[in-house]
Amino acid sequence: MSSVKRSRRQVRQSRALGIPLTPKAVKYFEKRPYPPGEHGRGRRRQESDYAVRLKEKQRLRAQYALREKQLVRAFSDAKKEQGLTGEALVELLEMRLDALVLRAGFARTMLQARQEVVHRHILVDGKIVDRPSQRIKVGQVIQVKPKSQAMVPFQIAAAGAHRDVLPPVPEYLDVNLERLRAELVRRPKRSEVPITCDVQLVVEYYSR
Repeated sequence: MSSVKRSRRQVRQSRALGIPLTPKAVKYFEKRPYPPGEHGRGRRRQESDYAVRLKEKQRLRAQYALREKQLVRAFSDAKKEQGLTGEALVELLEMRLDALVLRAGFARTMLQARQEVVHRHILVDGKIVDRPSQRIKVGQVIQVKPKSQAMVPFQIAAAGAHRDVLPPVPEYLDVNLERLRAELVRRPKRSEVPITCDVQLVVEYYSR
C-alpha cells in the first residue's frame, strides 16, 4: 500500500472512530470531526450496547495498530494479571516494544515505530530485536542501533522533531533522546498511558 493510500485510510479510520490516529489525521479531524460518508454530518442514531463496545475495542486496536488476534492474546494475558483486567490490558499493550519506541520519541507514529523494529534498527539490552510485539521488562534498555543512528530519520528523532506531535514522555520511561536510548523504569499505569479508551467497555466486549 502506498504511503498516500495508507494516510487516507488512517484519516478515514480516525473519523470513523472519533479519534485522530496519526499527526496528519489531526488536521483533517479538526476540519471534519464527524464520521466519513454521506451521512457523517447527520444526526447520529442511537447505537446498541454491542456497537458501543465494539467501537471501543476497535479504538484500542487502532491506537496500537494491532490485528484482532494480537488483541485477543493480550486480553487473555490480562485476565491472568492481578487487579482490573481492562487496566492490565492497556498496561501490557504499553509494554510492547513498538509502543515504547513511539513513546520515547524515536518514531512519529505507531506504524513507523513498528517499521523501525522490523527493519532491525532497535536494540534491547544491546541485542537486535525485530519483533514489535516483544514485551519489555522493567529495567530493560531500548536503543537505536549505533549504525542506524546516522540515518536521517533517526537524526530527526534525536533532534526532538517528533515531540511537537507526541504526548509528553511518560514517567515510566527514562529517555535520553540525543543518544536515542530509553529505559523502562517501572510498569506503566493505565492512568499515565496516552491513549483514548474506556477499557471497561473492551472487557465487556470480550466477556460477552
